[in-house]
Amino acid sequence: MQLETVLRELARVQGYHDFDKLPIPYRAVATDLVTGKAVVFDEGELANVMRASMSVPGAVAPAEYNGMILVDGMLTSNLPVEAARAMGADIVIAVNVGTPLLKREELNSILGVAGQMLSILTEQNVQASLAKLKPTDILISPELGDFSTGDFDNLPKITPLGEAAARQVADRLAQLSLPPAEYAALRKRQQVAMVPDLTPVDEIRFDNLTRVNPQAAQAVMETQPGQPVVQAQVDADMRRLYGTGDFEHVNYRIVGEEGKRVMAVDAVEKAWGPDYLRLGLGLSSDFSGETYFNLVAAHRMTWLNSLGAEFRTDAQLGYDNSLRMEFYQPLSIAGTFFVAPRVSVGTQRVSIYQQDNRIAEYNVSTAVGGIDLGMQFQQYGELRLGLEGGRVKAELETGPASLDPGGDTRTLGAIRARLLLDRLDNVHFPRFGWNAAATIFDNNADLGAELPYTRWAASGRLAHSFGENTVRLGVNAGGTIGNNPLPAYDQFQWGGFLQQSGYATGQLIGQNLQFGQLMFYRRIARGSLFDGAYSGLSLEIGKVGDPLVKGNPDGVLRSIGLFIGTDSILGPVYFGYGKAEDGPDSFYFYLGKPL
Repeated sequence: MQLETVLRELARVQGYHDFDKLPIPYRAVATDLVTGKAVVFDEGELANVMRASMSVPGAVAPAEYNGMILVDGMLTSNLPVEAARAMGADIVIAVNVGTPLLKREELNSILGVAGQMLSILTEQNVQASLAKLKPTDILISPELGDFSTGDFDNLPKITPLGEAAARQVADRLAQLSLPPAEYAALRKRQQVAMVPDLTPVDEIRFDNLTRVNPQAAQAVMETQPGQPVVQAQVDADMRRLYGTGDFEHVNYRIVGEEGKRVMAVDAVEKAWGPDYLRLGLGLSSDFSGETYFNLVAAHRMTWLNSLGAEFRTDAQLGYDNSLRMEFYQPLSIAGTFFVAPRVSVGTQRVSIYQQDNRIAEYNVSTAVGGIDLGMQFQQYGELRLGLEGGRVKAELETGPASLDPGGDTRTLGAIRARLLLDRLDNVHFPRFGWNAAATIFDNNADLGAELPYTRWAASGRLAHSFGENTVRLGVNAGGTIGNNPLPAYDQFQWGGFLQQSGYATGQLIGQNLQFGQLMFYRRIARGSLFDGAYSGLSLEIGKVGDPLVKGNPDGVLRSIGLFIGTDSILGPVYFGYGKAEDGPDSFYFYLGKPL
């Protein structure tokens, strides 16, 4: 969630306002980095000017507003006595929270020297403001010690220092107090909710876009010219725009020009585009000899034309190898419908178990080409329907000759349908939302398939949180449609961490799958860059029917998983333990998305 959205929720004031007409008259002071002058806001969209006035250099990124690049007013007016006096204040209550200067021994780095220079500049304008205080004004100066202006993580420790400083001038403050009845009436007036400004805009405008088509960006928004401007809807529009992945920051402002009302969307395109390369890795181990390691890379060439075409390449090298390329072409500015030709090649290793013993290992090689027609559901997901053809070959790497599939190459010719919907707020540790996915793969003899069969699979998750605690429900299911069985290379592979914990990864292979999961996790630490760390448990029940190897479990399986996990720049990190009822147990370590 963007900072402006949080500020709007905290302020409970929506739309453009004259700040003198707010229940509590207000001013925001910022510094224009271009001119070096103070900017005092007496009107505007409250959250935007609050965001600008709190952009502490080095802690919060500068804000762009009305063509200005703005940072915290501390650089020019950290104690804005004049601004308060201009509002008509007879008595100014000033709170000086300037950052103390660093000691000599602390000036041993470039950051230390830069911070000291900033503090000196700030202190100079503070002293100028203090000189303008009258004897009737009240000055509160908390003893901040070593705490600095950007010490947001230490606010619980800083707040009592401000209270102690205020109590030192309690006698003078008491002289300004109102009788209880008058004060209650004043607070009642101040807490009156502002009527939202729903005045429609005549135009929605995107300025300074060089790659992204402004028409395509506006098509993402539900807010339209001539319709009431509803704050919740606009906030959702800003989140949708940011979620496209094309922008570093998205905000908006309402401006009046030439007799019309304009919503100017300040969408800052990513400086490192339009091509993107992302690297990662996946590492997993069950501490029993099963270790998997993969290097992954994703490359995106975006905005190849005005409709937003992309060329997508995903590669993996390690335990499993794959290369997938797709050309994604929207068919209109709105991007509702698209076409996507694709090709992929890969080699996957499949371990075969009998009970808890690995008895064989296959290499499954595939080469597939296809084309999809699809439909986007705004930010909910997509539906694809496509044709594909190719070849698949399964070879016995190790194991008894009786399990040798013969190494024959099989021809594929199929219709594939896939639905993906996702409203989770986090990929790895969701706290709210849901997702659902479903796939049907019809390998059809009329399209040249040698082994006709129809395979379906579906999954879903639902997450809800209560404070730091989250409950998550999950289901997975799959099977066949018709009488033809699934070939060995395309049966359901299950087992491992959080999918029948206790069993080895992919230990359970069969013709059909039913699985349910109830998970509970609690956030045990908050992070500044990522969401934090979690500990949790997973209760699991499932069944893999008609197993590939006779004698393997085909009844109802129950298991439990325990874990601690966190996010990292390489993906989620898990350390866990799983125990199957009357079955195996195992410890697990994962770096990257679990297999």
